[in-house]
Amino acid sequence: MSMWTTRLDAAGIHDPQLRDDFTRQRSSVARYKRAAYTAALLLLPRPLAPHLIAVVAFMHHTDNLLDHGPLPQRAAAYAAWEQEVGRALAAGSSDHPVLRPILHTGARHPQLLDRVADFLRTAVTDLEFKGFATESEYQRYVDQYSLPAFMLVACLLVPGDEPVGYRAACRTYIDGSQRLDFVNDLAEDLADGRLTIPEDALSHHGVTRTDLERAQDTPGVRAVLGRLIQQARTDLVASRAVTGFLPPANRPFVRALIALEEATAHAAERRGPGLLAAPARPAVPTMLKILIGAYRHTRGLRRTGADRSE
Repeated sequence: MSMWTTRLDAAGIHDPQLRDDFTRQRSSVARYKRAAYTAALLLLPRPLAPHLIAVVAFMHHTDNLLDHGPLPQRAAAYAAWEQEVGRALAAGSSDHPVLRPILHTGARHPQLLDRVADFLRTAVTDLEFKGFATESEYQRYVDQYSLPAFMLVACLLVPGDEPVGYRAACRTYIDGSQRLDFVNDLAEDLADGRLTIPEDALSHHGVTRTDLERAQDTPGVRAVLGRLIQQARTDLVASRAVTGFLPPANRPFVRALIALEEATAHAAERRGPGLLAAPARPAVPTMLKILIGAYRHTRGLRRTGADRSE
């Protein structure tokens, strides 16, 4: 019996079509978020892993609609998707292979359905994105889009009602993670016509958008990239406190997630202006060390019976 099959069984996913749906979402997440997918499969309690993977696949599907193609096409595609998701939530059923797993997960974790509705109300923020003039505009983007998106995942990691202070701790994490993503994905975003660094951060260091588009290696470019990566690292370190809100069984996964982000920040810092040509990735031995260490801790929890979060 495969590792994935045991997790579907543990999650109570027995219907053949639903198992196929979850498996397709698993394949999608494994392609574009390999390290995070591996962490979820290895480190989360078996009944929880398929649900979290399905939620990440839903987020990715929505992001693709928001990000790819001319604006009128994206706007129409997102409007149709928002209506389809709304109908599915109201009816409790859907013919869409991305939504069937979400509805099944929502039946097991009712808090997810409210978070999906929150996310749909704010996702248009990404559709309308034109760049940030100031750091304050970036922070509003985190509040209006990044945090509601992350809470889809975060709500599955705590049973029952959301603990006081949990959302603020999640925001610290996603602020660091989003800033790091924007810096690390500069080459791709600039090629798509998107500047995701606040303009006031560029001007503070005497850097122009043209400098970035031409992949200039100047002291100013090095300074602005280094400053943004350091801001991201500071938030990621502070976000370690989020694990205090989680059941013990879910902590190794979140610790590994943060550690993988910190390793990415370190790799981005080393690449420097090379980020304007391609993103940085942690070395494979570094990622393996993080995952193996967390897995050993998870096995210890399972031996003592602490691997229960539902």
